[in-house]
Amino acid sequence: MANMTITEEGNKIADDFVSVAALASLDIPRSDIEVTVLVKPHRPPSFLPSGKLGVYAFMFGDRCLKVGKDGPNSVARFCGQHYGTNAPSTLAKSLLKSQSSIGMTSLDSSNIKTWICENTTRFNFLLPSRHGVFALSLLEAFVQCRLRPEFEGFASQRWPSNPAVEEGRAQEQRAPLTVNVKPQNNIDIRHTLS
Repeated sequence: MANMTITEEGNKIADDFVSVAALASLDIPRSDIEVTVLVKPHRPPSFLPSGKLGVYAFMFGDRCLKVGKDGPNSVARFCGQHYGTNAPSTLAKSLLKSQSSIGMTSLDSSNIKTWICENTTRFNFLLPSRHGVFALSLLEAFVQCRLRPEFEGFASQRWPSNPAVEEGRAQEQRAPLTVNVKPQNNIDIRHTLS
């Protein structure tokens, strides 16, 4: 996110996702993607808008801590579960377990919600429900790939923190990638992404 504001980064992610969705044969116009940024200190959202699906990301400075997705049947997860310890696999539980990774030693169940609200910025990416669960899952995966959350999935599935591995990954990202796309008319189109 170097040289970009948090709002610009959220909008850039949404802009780029339109292209990713098109590669998956999903027609999602940019105007259908609503980006909200809850800048620290923030309050947890009190609702998931009716008719919307959501992907969210918690940021601690330039570090992404958690990315998740929610639909109309998981409003509690979208609104508040990540701020506490009463649900499985929450940001709060991950922070309590691994607080030293963010330079903390005094977090506990009595202050974790306050710490998350005061120290993290939250992105919300909202899609109309008509785009469906596959579009929601693709958006979540794209945001995870872009932001590389530290507390996503099992520890064995996370991005390594080894600087040599990170440098190798950065070099891979700088190399152009050529993708063959076969649209519905089966004409081979070669795209070079850089």
